[in-house]
Amino acid sequence: MRLLYSLAISSYAIAVRLASPFNTKASLLRDGWCRWKDKIPIDKLAKERVAWFHVASLGEFEQARPVMESFRKLHPDYKICLSFFSPSGYEVRKDYNGADVVMYLPPDTRHNAKALVETIHPDIAFFVKYEFWFNYLHELQSRNVPTYIFSAIFRKNQYFFRWYGRWFSRQLQCYKHMFVQNEESMDLLKSIGITHCSIAGDTRFDRVNDIAAQAKRFPEIERFIANGGDYVNGTTKTLMVGSSWEPDEANIEHFITNYTSPIKIIVAPHMIDERHLKKIESLFGHNNCVRYSRLKTENEASEYYRCKILIIDNIGMLSSLYRYATVSYIGGGFGKGIHNILEAAVFNCPVCFGPNHKKFDEAVKLLQQGGAQTYDTPDQLAKILTEWFDNKELYNKASTSCRDFMQQNLGATATIINKVESDHE
Repeated sequence: MRLLYSLAISSYAIAVRLASPFNTKASLLRDGWCRWKDKIPIDKLAKERVAWFHVASLGEFEQARPVMESFRKLHPDYKICLSFFSPSGYEVRKDYNGADVVMYLPPDTRHNAKALVETIHPDIAFFVKYEFWFNYLHELQSRNVPTYIFSAIFRKNQYFFRWYGRWFSRQLQCYKHMFVQNEESMDLLKSIGITHCSIAGDTRFDRVNDIAAQAKRFPEIERFIANGGDYVNGTTKTLMVGSSWEPDEANIEHFITNYTSPIKIIVAPHMIDERHLKKIESLFGHNNCVRYSRLKTENEASEYYRCKILIIDNIGMLSSLYRYATVSYIGGGFGKGIHNILEAAVFNCPVCFGPNHKKFDEAVKLLQQGGAQTYDTPDQLAKILTEWFDNKELYNKASTSCRDFMQQNLGATATIINKVESDHE
C-alpha cells in the first residue's frame, strides 16, 4: 500500500509538471518544488534546533500562526521552518517574518521525505488540519522526531474510516499526539484504535481574536459610512459583504433592490480583477458605487461619500473591515464552500451565508447558537437581512450569540502548547 501511495504521489507530481506550461498555479508549484533547497540556509540551520510547521494554504497558515508564535516566545533558540503545499498560500506569505525559512513542500515521495528531513533536521514537527503526508510521517518517526497535528477534523466518510482504510489509519500512529477540533473527530479516531488524541478546538478562534484586537481604522471608510460626516459607530446600518463571488453578489443585489431604509454596503469581492469589478458596478449601478482606491484619493467633500456601495479593490483589508459591519454576509456558499466567518463573528456581528457550509464546523455550530443564518433563495436572504436590520431584539440576540460563541472557543493554542511542553519536560 505504501508503494501504491508513493506511485500516486509521483503521478500527481508528473501531472503538475505537464500542466505547468498552461497553468499558472501548476507552474508556481513546479518551480517551488525545484527550488525548495534554495530557500534553506543550510549553514545557519546546521547547529540550530529546528521546529518545522507545515500547512496547506492560507487558511491553515492562520491556524498555525498562533501556535508558531507561542512556540517561538517559549523557545527563542529554535529556528522556525514553515512549509506550504499551495502556491496561493506560499506566494502571499513567503515573506512572513515569524519564520526563519519559508518554502514549498516537495511531493511526498520517499526520496523527497528523506532529503527534506535530512536538510532541515527538525527537532519537532507540526502539521495542521488535513495535512497527512505519510512518507514524511514515516521519515520523522524513523528519526524519533516528535510530531503533532492540531486543529484536525475528521468525518466518517474519510478514507481512514472506510473498509479499505486500514493502512491509512495505521499511519496515524506516527503522531505523538493529535489535537482535534471536536468530539465527533475524537470518537471517530477512537473507533479505529487511535487513543493518543484530545480535543483542543480550533486555533483560528485565537488568531481572529488577536486580529480583532489589532484591527486597523480607515477614516475614509468611516466618512463613507457617515455620508461624509463624523463617524459614530452604530448610527448607520452597514452590510459588510466579504469574499463574495458572482452568485453572492446577485443575491445581495436582490436585497438592495427591495430594502428601502437607508443603508451602506461594503463589498470586498474574492476576485478583484478589472472584469469582475466592472461587473459588480454594472450589477449595482454605476451611480451607486465607488471603489475604495477612488474614495481614498478624493477630498473629504467628495460626492463619492453619498454613494450607497463601496467596493474594496485591494487585498488585505477585509479582516479589519468587519469592525464596521452591522451585519456581515460571507461569500462562497454557492461554490466550493464559505470563507472565514470567524473574522466577522469576533466583532459580535451576525453572519449570513449560502448553503454550502456543512463541512465547516464553526458555521454549523454558530447556526445552532443563533449567531448565523443560511439561505437558498434571494427572497430568503432578503428576509433574513431585513429582520436583522429592522428588528433590534432579533439583532441583539444574534449579536450576543456571536460574542458567546467566540468566547467559548478561545484557548486552543494554550491547550496545544501546554501539552507539547509537558511532553518534553
